[in-house]
Amino acid sequence: QVQLVESGGGLVQPGEALRLSCSGSGRTFSPYTMGWFRQAPGKEREFVAAITSSGGSTYYADSVRGRFTISRNSAKNIVYLQMNSLHPDDTAVYYCAASNSWRLSVYFRVTGYDYWGQGIQVTVSS
Repeated sequence: QVQLVESGGGLVQPGEALRLSCSGSGRTFSPYTMGWFRQAPGKEREFVAAITSSGGSTYYADSVRGRFTISRNSAKNIVYLQMNSLHPDDTAVYYCAASNSWRLSVYFRVTGYDYWGQGIQVTVSS
């Protein structure tokens, strides 16, 4: 069992940056591919970014590529999401998730993940 807890959310102005952290407890999540998803009010949860267990491969949604960076420190059981140049469309609850699948195709889907954090609010507004 892996417990995930997100932190670092809050209210920022358009153009500003924010870094989310996801800390794991219980079993180490070093063997897992880690992902970030988000859910805006009235919308479905959507993929944001993922990083493989080795950290050697990263994947991004088109809407955040070039602005967001996912990274991990497996020794500390932490995954980060650095978010730059934020704009109001990035407002959502952000979720950290862990997948024990080896299939790339599942990393972009909610159903591809086995463990989830409780989510953290990010609001981008002037």
